[in-house]
Amino acid sequence: MFASYKKHNNKLYNNLVKLSRNKFFYQDLCLEDKIETRITLIFFHFALILQICKNKEEKTQDIFDNIFQNIEYNLREIGHGDVFVNTKMKKLTRVFYDILVKLDNLDTNLSKDMEKLIKNYFFNKSKDERINIGKLTSYFDKFKVFCFDLDVKNMLNGSFNFLYK
Repeated sequence: MFASYKKHNNKLYNNLVKLSRNKFFYQDLCLEDKIETRITLIFFHFALILQICKNKEEKTQDIFDNIFQNIEYNLREIGHGDVFVNTKMKKLTRVFYDILVKLDNLDTNLSKDMEKLIKNYFFNKSKDERINIGKLTSYFDKFKVFCFDLDVKNMLNGSFNFLYK
């Protein structure tokens, strides 16, 4: 009747949520402050972390499961029912894999392809779109460099504090 909850360290998930709530995204870049935007930001951060872990051959399935389980629980907590949550989770899983695959296929020069990916997920023809895409691309470039320098175990257990300036 009830899904079993495997006890995990939620520190990485909590840290990703904290990153997605950064005022920079909503005040400076004027992204819409809604749950879909926050989840997409979580996905971009998490995909970059997984990309680094892949290069260092770390096992990440439990962490992946934990992130998605937390998102599912949060959707239920805000009052959505089973049908909505199941449909939404399928869509979110497709979005995450799309981001992950496209990030994996980027050349070493992230800028142009990353800008296209960011535009696809975050921007709809606003007047400052070009500037904001550049700022968001720069943010994710710096986040990737920051994570690349971290110890993988610390990164996967959420023991990092990324501050964008």
